[in-house]
Amino acid sequence: MEAEKYMKAALRLAKKSASEGEVPVGCVVVCDGVIVGRGRNRRETKRNALCHAEIEAIHKACRKLGGWRLHRCELYVTLEPCPMCTGAIINARIKTVCYGAPDPKAGSCGTLVNLFDLPYNHRPAVVSGVLEEECAALLRTFFRELRARKKSAKECTGQAATSL
Repeated sequence: MEAEKYMKAALRLAKKSASEGEVPVGCVVVCDGVIVGRGRNRRETKRNALCHAEIEAIHKACRKLGGWRLHRCELYVTLEPCPMCTGAIINARIKTVCYGAPDPKAGSCGTLVNLFDLPYNHRPAVVSGVLEEECAALLRTFFRELRARKKSAKECTGQAATSL
């Protein structure tokens, strides 16, 4: 299935983000069967709230295709887009959004809210649950390990304080 092929490319980018301590989200933009934009979460490393995977992938696709209208493109992302990213998707006129895992805290393509249902001038099609379990497992593992590291660091700090 084509959607799984592109979601696997997005998952590779998400894994790269995780290896750098970023929340593992990856995204690719595809035009006529070719990946024209890639992005991954870099909010922590770039210290910038705008550095979401979708924004980076859309930016690169616009540069590669030479314009801001991506009406022939599909976007594949491992986590359901947030309000900022859904706004960028609408503004870029992306044809279809395929996402893996739903986001109960910020998902704006149907989980928490569906911004694509509002009467904007463009409404992309949405396909949810593409390699959902693989995408969700990557996020669960990342956050489980992050909590364990924080707990360990807290315990080490507590032990150092009691030994003084």
